[in-house]
Amino acid sequence: MAELAKVTTAKLTEMKQKGQRITALTAYDAPTAKLLNEAGVDVILVGDSVGNVKLGYENTIPVTLEEMIHHVRAVKRGNSRALLVADMPFLTYEIDVKEAARAAGRLIKEAGAEAVKLEGGIEIAPTIKELLRINIPVMGHLGLTPQAVHRLGGYKVQGRRPQEAEKMLTDSRILEGAGVFAIVLEAIPAELASEITRKVAVPTIGIGAGAECDGQILVSDDMLGMGDQISPKFVKRYANLRPEMLKAVQQYVKEVQDAAFPGPEHAYTRPAAKAQH
Repeated sequence: MAELAKVTTAKLTEMKQKGQRITALTAYDAPTAKLLNEAGVDVILVGDSVGNVKLGYENTIPVTLEEMIHHVRAVKRGNSRALLVADMPFLTYEIDVKEAARAAGRLIKEAGAEAVKLEGGIEIAPTIKELLRINIPVMGHLGLTPQAVHRLGGYKVQGRRPQEAEKMLTDSRILEGAGVFAIVLEAIPAELASEITRKVAVPTIGIGAGAECDGQILVSDDMLGMGDQISPKFVKRYANLRPEMLKAVQQYVKEVQDAAFPGPEHAYTRPAAKAQH
C-alpha cells in the first residue's frame, strides 16, 4: 500500500473544493497518533479535552500550556501524515494578542504542532490575525465551546434561537475573513451547520453538527468506548473497549493471585551446561 501524502492546511482547502470529506480525531500520545496515521486520518487534534479524558479534570478549563506542550510533543513523535493541530488552553489567548502569540509559538516551536485551534468568534479575530502575521495557521471553533462552559450554562446545543444562529453565521464569516483555514462546529443544529458550510470557503469540521459539514471529528476515547461515562448523543461508538480492558485486567489479577501467571512459557531459563569431555 502506497504511503499517503502529508496533509497540510492547503490540502484541506483542496478537499473541500473537490467535495472530499475530512476525517479528524483526537490523540494525546504517540501510540495513538501512530495508529491514526496507519488508519489514514487527515487531522489529529491534541485537544484540551486531554484534561477530562486523560488527566482527571472536571472539564478543559484547568489544562495548562505546559500540559498541552507535553502531550503535543508525544503526539508529534507518533505522527507522520496527519495535520497536527493543538488546542490553545484557557487564558492563553483571550487577554493579550502578544501573549497569545508567545503561547502559540511555543506549541509550534517547542511541541511540534502545525497549527493551533482557538474558541470564539468576533472577539478573537485580532488574535487570529496576529498569529497569522507570525505564520501560525489557525483553526476556529464555534458553537459549544467547552472553555465557555460556565457562561453557556453547561454542555448544551448552541444556535437554536434565531439570534444565536445569526450571530454564529456572522462569526463564521468573520473567522473566515480573519484567515482561519478551517472551523470546528460543535453541537449546533444540522441545518445551521449546513448553511455555514455553504457560505464559507474554508472547510467546516463538525462534531454533533450533522452530516453536511466538510468533515467530522470525534474524541478518540469516545468513539472507541474507552470511558465509563455516558457519551453525548452525537457520538457513535465504533468499539466498546473498556469492558474488554476491564475483563483482561481482572483476569490478570486472578491469575497472579492464583499463581497461574507467569507460567513456564513466560519464564526465562538458564541454558543447559555444556557436557565436559
